[in-house]
Amino acid sequence: MGTTGNHEVLKKQTKRGKQLTKEKYFNMAKKSNEKAEIFIYGYIFSEPFRMEDETSAISFKKELDALGDVKQIDIHINSGGGMVFEGLAIYNMLKRHKSTINVYIDGLAASAASVIAMAGDTVYMPENSFLMIHNALVTTTGNHHDLRKEADTLENLTESLKTAYMDKGIIVSKEELTRLMDEETWLDAKKAIGLGFADEMLQPMKAVASIDKDILNKYQNVPVDLEAKLNSGPKVEEKKKNKLNAAARAFLNL
Repeated sequence: MGTTGNHEVLKKQTKRGKQLTKEKYFNMAKKSNEKAEIFIYGYIFSEPFRMEDETSAISFKKELDALGDVKQIDIHINSGGGMVFEGLAIYNMLKRHKSTINVYIDGLAASAASVIAMAGDTVYMPENSFLMIHNALVTTTGNHHDLRKEADTLENLTESLKTAYMDKGIIVSKEELTRLMDEETWLDAKKAIGLGFADEMLQPMKAVASIDKDILNKYQNVPVDLEAKLNSGPKVEEKKKNKLNAAARAFLNL
């Protein structure tokens, strides 16, 4: 789960010829006067550093406000996460919204995306989907004073993440939650529901097979059965696999 400490890395990569884009990778649609849908199928970055296939909290708020006074919002997530500040901002926007929020974890809600999922009044997980929680991470440079300051920031951010998980009504203690986050814990639908991170299980979906394997390379404890499902699924086009460019790779410590 990246933080602002990675911005300098991203800037350097951009100067080397990597181009930013105004494209986003979330979609909102008003289905009726009472219902809307949101799809978050990309990396969650701040507006100035957003590249193709990335979501920004600034753009997210503008489009969320434009939906008007709908009574129900269905949010579909298949994301490896991104910047913790952006994830928390989107989470808080959704928590403040007056509508009923239904969250569907279509494939993966990892890192910052798992926090956004906690905004759901009801969280649905297909049997073959996953939710991953861990501590806030950063890639940074600087002297010992800088690093100590960054460590304090990371600790505070991790506490904010814990608050979002606890507010969902999970049935583990804060001490146990700390252990789960320390260990980078991957939860399938059954485990997530059992611990209170999700509410209802749905039939398996094909979205799991569309998870980019490059995302998984950033994690330490990817479940063996998830890797097996991805390896046995259809191959992703090379163009799609390469969308996470060098700048984002340097930035992401999801």
